[in-house]
Amino acid sequence: MSATLQSPITAPAVHGWQAASLITAVTVVVLLLIFFSTAASTVEIWDRSETFAHGYLIFPISIWLIWRRRSELAKLAFRPDWRGLGPLFVLSFGWLFAHSGGVLVGEQLMLVAMIPVAVWTLLGLSVVRAMAFPLGYLLLAVPMGEALIPHMMDFTANFTVKALQLTGIPVYQEGTFFTIPSGDWSVVEGCSGLRYLIASFTLGVLYAYLTYRSITRRIIFSLAAIVVPVFANGMRAYMIVMIADLSDMKLALGVDHLIYGWIWFGVVMLAMFWVGGYWRQDLAELTVTPAAQGTPQTPAGRVLLAAVLVLLVALTGPAYAAWLAARAPAPGAMQLSAPVATNGWVAERAPFTDWQPHYVGPDRRIAAYYSKNGQQVMLYLAYYGTQRQGSELITSQNYMIKQKHPRWSNIAEINVIPDAAGLPPRVIQTRLRAPDQRLLVWRWDQLDGRDMTNDYLSKLLLAKERLLDQPDDGAAIVVATPHHDSPETAQPVLREFIQDMRGSIAASLAKAAQP
Repeated sequence: MSATLQSPITAPAVHGWQAASLITAVTVVVLLLIFFSTAASTVEIWDRSETFAHGYLIFPISIWLIWRRRSELAKLAFRPDWRGLGPLFVLSFGWLFAHSGGVLVGEQLMLVAMIPVAVWTLLGLSVVRAMAFPLGYLLLAVPMGEALIPHMMDFTANFTVKALQLTGIPVYQEGTFFTIPSGDWSVVEGCSGLRYLIASFTLGVLYAYLTYRSITRRIIFSLAAIVVPVFANGMRAYMIVMIADLSDMKLALGVDHLIYGWIWFGVVMLAMFWVGGYWRQDLAELTVTPAAQGTPQTPAGRVLLAAVLVLLVALTGPAYAAWLAARAPAPGAMQLSAPVATNGWVAERAPFTDWQPHYVGPDRRIAAYYSKNGQQVMLYLAYYGTQRQGSELITSQNYMIKQKHPRWSNIAEINVIPDAAGLPPRVIQTRLRAPDQRLLVWRWDQLDGRDMTNDYLSKLLLAKERLLDQPDDGAAIVVATPHHDSPETAQPVLREFIQDMRGSIAASLAKAAQP
């Protein structure tokens, strides 16, 4: 049974909503201009990354979702809600904290989250509730999820290897690299499935919102949009390996590798929507019951005052960031010399490896080579005196080896507890492989005199230092040694080197920190 709502919308009500809508739209635009660098960085990522290119569609979809409900929204009484100013201030401070720590995705999340809070402040809670999904959908415009790539690569590699073993094909696996009789394979970032996962979730939650009325069904389908593409990507990788193996490595190796992947993704998504359609609820007529009836009486001037307050509160974060930037010292000249060899270690002039880690924009860097009792160790130091854009200790642009390097491969990376006096409590252990050499690498960072391996905690510490206008210098410390057998046999070499050279390394970094 359906019920038809017979309460007409008067001309003053329409006029009031038009004015309030215009003020709200202008406020959102000015908000994006205040945080222009953050908004521009988001668009830049949309432009350069196929994984996040869907971001261009999120805002138009959100606007369309709001527009299709315009007749229902016009029946609601709008009025400014000053309680929204508190959360808005928190979000502005959150942006400032993320900006101080150099966490770009944090800045972008805080900015997008300000939009529904601004709408809440200008138009009231009942209006925001009616637009909850379209406003929440804006969060999918933020290019996030790259932290999942290593875990998804591991899952895809393990899934593929297990499926090959169940098929009866012998497999030798090292991390995300595996070998079968017909050839060698590796799971790289593009094979992680993140692109499928993000596309599936973006489409899945929109489908769930438009197709179902039940919150439970929407949640279940949205969860399916996360789980299904992860396993589907594992099947995709397995099928590609099988196609190549059965065709004597003639198929699924070039551009057809990508074509098969997207065709498979399309088939999986169509199947998911087809199955989900059995429980659709969008064809049934619904009784429309507005949350509030009557003609909105709030003067446009009151909404305009709320808009001014919203922009002033949002401006607090960028204003403080500009004040800190004006006080930041310019990068000065500094010296970083190779640590003096001690406790039996001897400095070597000739490097025993052509590998070096990749760190972007350090004020000083140095690679030194040492030997003791036939054991060789490389020490790499990257010192950041004043961290700034393009010169940050903690960033995804700093890595041990890039994907698809022509010579070196990253076999595995784990956290290790050295469990020895004079060593950091934790180090990040990386196993590197080249055709003629294998390296075991230990690395950690130093911030504010502390040994750090957790990037999230490091970012929090860095943000705190910047907010309190304290020095934010830091250093990356990397040691590496070759090995032939198990990587565990090389751990004692690195442990002994750090214990013997820790004081010399500290002296070298302390000298670099002096003005």
